[in-house]
Amino acid sequence: MSYIAMVLLEGSPLPVRTTELVSGFRQSAPYVNAHRGKTFVVMLGGEAISQSGFRSIINDVALLNSLGIKVVLVYGARPQINAALQQAGLEPTYHNRVRVTDDDSFKLIKQVAGALQLDITARLSMSLSNTPMQGAQINVVSGNFVIAQPLGVDEGIDYHHSGRVRRIDAAGIRRQLDNNGIVLMGPIAASVTGESFNLTAEDIATQVAVKLKADKMIGFSEIGGIIGENGDIIAELMPNAAEKIMLQLEQQPDACPGTQAFLHAAITACRAGVPRCHLVSYDEDGALLQELFSRDGIGTQIVTESAEKLRQATISDIGGILDLIRPLEQQGLLVRRSREQLEMEISQFTLIERDGLVIGCAALYPFPDDNVGEFACLAVHPDYRDADRGSILLKAVIQQARQHKYSKLFALTTRSIHWFLEQGFELLTVDDLPAQKKQLYNYQRRSKILAITL
Repeated sequence: MSYIAMVLLEGSPLPVRTTELVSGFRQSAPYVNAHRGKTFVVMLGGEAISQSGFRSIINDVALLNSLGIKVVLVYGARPQINAALQQAGLEPTYHNRVRVTDDDSFKLIKQVAGALQLDITARLSMSLSNTPMQGAQINVVSGNFVIAQPLGVDEGIDYHHSGRVRRIDAAGIRRQLDNNGIVLMGPIAASVTGESFNLTAEDIATQVAVKLKADKMIGFSEIGGIIGENGDIIAELMPNAAEKIMLQLEQQPDACPGTQAFLHAAITACRAGVPRCHLVSYDEDGALLQELFSRDGIGTQIVTESAEKLRQATISDIGGILDLIRPLEQQGLLVRRSREQLEMEISQFTLIERDGLVIGCAALYPFPDDNVGEFACLAVHPDYRDADRGSILLKAVIQQARQHKYSKLFALTTRSIHWFLEQGFELLTVDDLPAQKKQLYNYQRRSKILAITL
């Protein structure tokens, strides 16, 4: 186990050695700075609340607040409600996947939702010694921030007390967040007529995130991400791709309900302007923190659609790539490549296209015998160098390298040494290159060699 120790003996400290904790703390610092002052909507389903790791999740949510992040916590209670109804001899009724809330059911639902609100508030108020909450003074605020309306009648089925969001008091929520409070919202909301209605946590979380113009919406599921065809978690999806997966999951009776609920909410939120929606596991301790404060994350994020497309290059892109890299070749920043060479290597290239213009490109050259890849030919159009598109291309190439199970990704550069160091690369020597690349190394060019472990 990693540890940090400094023992004072008669005024003389023992040397402190760098540990995984120190390294991890340093790597997380940029994300702490980036997230401070941002607004996150956390959707905590009833499935997550019923797990043994619920206490750790609440501690991590409190930690977000202590780091200056504005947190709205929206909780659900679906399994708890179903258990209470079953115990009372009432059968849960659904129409088009929406609960029908009659009078008898609603009495129990309000009791369950109210009890969970008190339990979560108590957890967030905990300040025991030797716990992550020690010394924390968190104001947990609940109120009538959501105005509901009834779902009414659909296909002859009366939903009774089931409702949907009509209006969000965004200004009221912001006042509480600006006072460093955590806003806690449950599935019960009042209407303008003084009635109460049963809403879904995903509906509330989505509408709150949109109205607050939140920076992130975060959800939890058992799996902790969207699983791709190769069995690995997909790190990033656009809303259109996420929608296709959601439709597939709806046809699978054993699909995780938390994942389906998150996808529906995330797709709606992203299309309405929420930049990023993250799905993490409620079973994996610290998954929320790993997703938010590490370079690679641990779950799946749904990101806003963009006019720019990140895609693999095809033979029809040769002209656009040449237009992009020729000026850099003339400046000596890139090694010259002929059209014939590009045609042979085009499958190695990833590019960013905007309205038909190639504005960025990079290549992954394989060295399978050494189980490594080379990140090469990075170029971004001079009019588009203000949005860190180089990092976007690097991330895409790293993802490809990981799919090939490469252990490292290396790069050669003469001018961009600091940029690579900022991305986590480390300096190497010529002797560290794969044998095939070492034979081709240009000692006159004297490129610096950097690598990142995958």
